[in-house]
Amino acid sequence: MRITLDATPLLGRRTGIGRYVEQLLAALARRSGPDGLDLRASTWTWRGAGLSDLPAGVRPVGRRVPARLVRELWTRGDLPVVETLVGPTDVFHGTNFVSPPTRRAREVVTVHDLTYVEHPETVDAATLAYERLVARAVARGATVLTPSQTVAEAVRARYDLPADAVVPTPLGVDAAWFDASPATPAWLQERDLPAEYLVFVGSLDPRKNLGRLLAAHRQARLADPSVPALVLAGPAGRATPEGVGPDVHLTGWLTDEDLHRLVGGARGLVLPSLDEGFGLPVVEAAATGVPVLASDLPVLHEVAAPDSVFAAPDDVDALAGGLVRLAGLDRTTAADAARRTWAGRFTWDACAAATLAAYRTERS
Repeated sequence: MRITLDATPLLGRRTGIGRYVEQLLAALARRSGPDGLDLRASTWTWRGAGLSDLPAGVRPVGRRVPARLVRELWTRGDLPVVETLVGPTDVFHGTNFVSPPTRRAREVVTVHDLTYVEHPETVDAATLAYERLVARAVARGATVLTPSQTVAEAVRARYDLPADAVVPTPLGVDAAWFDASPATPAWLQERDLPAEYLVFVGSLDPRKNLGRLLAAHRQARLADPSVPALVLAGPAGRATPEGVGPDVHLTGWLTDEDLHRLVGGARGLVLPSLDEGFGLPVVEAAATGVPVLASDLPVLHEVAAPDSVFAAPDDVDALAGGLVRLAGLDRTTAADAARRTWAGRFTWDACAAATLAAYRTERS
C-alpha cells in the first residue's frame, strides 16, 4: 500500500501537530516491513527547506508548491488533484486539517479540534479557512481522523457524518517522558529558575488562555503565598506575554531533554486552554508523575489522569482556586506511579495501528 502523508508540520520548530506527525510517521515506519507499507512524505512549501531526518523507509516526494496558493485553490474547487503533485498513491493523509482532492487515492484528513468554528475569535485567517477546507473534504467522502473521542463526536455532529466517517486515533506519549530525570537545583539555578514552580507548556495562541492564567496565578499567590512561582515553557517561553510579573519565569526555547527535566521537576503542570483537541502536555506530565490542573473540558476529562484538578477556563477565581489545590496535592510514590500508569495507556504504536486501520477500512 502506497501511503503519502502531509509532513509540512515537520518543517521548522515542532510544536503539537509537528510532534504528532513526527511520532505517527515513526510508528508507521516501524510497521512498514511486516504490513507491506510504502511510506512517503510530502510538504506544501515553495521557499522552505526540504524534509530531513525522516524515519528509515520513509521517502520524500512531491513538487515544491506555494502552500497559500494550493490551499486557496482547494477552497474553491477540486484542482489540482494530489496525484499531480506527489505522484501515484493509494492513500493521501492530510495531517493538519488540509486534505487535497484526489483522482483515485483514498482521502484521509486529521481534524485536531474545532477551534476554527467554536472559538473563531482566537484564530487567524488561515485557520478560519479550515471551515471550508474540511467541509469540502468531507463532502468528497474523506475519512476524518481525530485525536480524541470528544473531538470525533463533535466533528460528526458539526458535519452530520455517520459514525464510520470519523475515527478517533488517540495520541501517544514518547517513552522518554517516563524516564525523565527531574531538574536538579544546579540546572534550575543556571537558568535563573526557582526551586519550586508550576509549569505551563504551550504557545501564545489566544486559546491557550494565558491572560487568565497569569491573573489567576497572581490571585492565588495573594490568597496563599505557598503557591509556587509559574514557569512558561515552549513557544510561550520565548516572548513575554502581557501580565507577566516577578513570580513568572520564561525559559526560552528548550530541547526535548530539557523540557522533560523542567516538567519532571515541577510541583504541577497547568493547562488552562479554552479548547483542546487532546491536551498532550497533561498526559506527558502524568508520564513523569506530575499532577495537573486542566480546564474543565470534556476532552481533558477524557485524557487527564483521574486525580487531576479541573477548573472553568473562563473563570479567573476558579483557576486561582485550582492553582491552590494543585499546589497542595501530595506527591506520594503511589500517586506518582498511578499517574504514570494512566499515561502508559496512550502510545504512538496504538495511534499508528488505529490510523492504519482507517487507511484500510472501506466505509459502508
